[in-house]
Amino acid sequence: MPHGPPSHDTLGRVFAAIQPEAFERCFLQWIQALAELQPGELTAIDGKTLRHSFDHASDKAAIHMISAWSSANGLVFGQLATEAKSNEITAIPKLLELLSLRAAIISIDAMG
Repeated sequence: MPHGPPSHDTLGRVFAAIQPEAFERCFLQWIQALAELQPGELTAIDGKTLRHSFDHASDKAAIHMISAWSSANGLVFGQLATEAKSNEITAIPKLLELLSLRAAIISIDAMG
């Protein structure tokens, strides 16, 4: 950028103005246009708890996300947060519905 990187406050305003659902739709369309899975390519599905995402003040639990990683393209194709008091087992089918993974090899850990 000609005047250097945007300030912390500017980035905060931009992120606060983004509508999550609209961003998700746009992001998924962009990812689908960016990389196309070929038959037989590996997609790894795994869940992780985000470090320091818990909130002691409001007693909120840590955020647990599930991701679909394309090893051939080196990027995450999709990601969902699990619902409160749930785990990745319930989120895996929802994530798979969002993605077009026909003829791909899917790997899921023992939890899945």
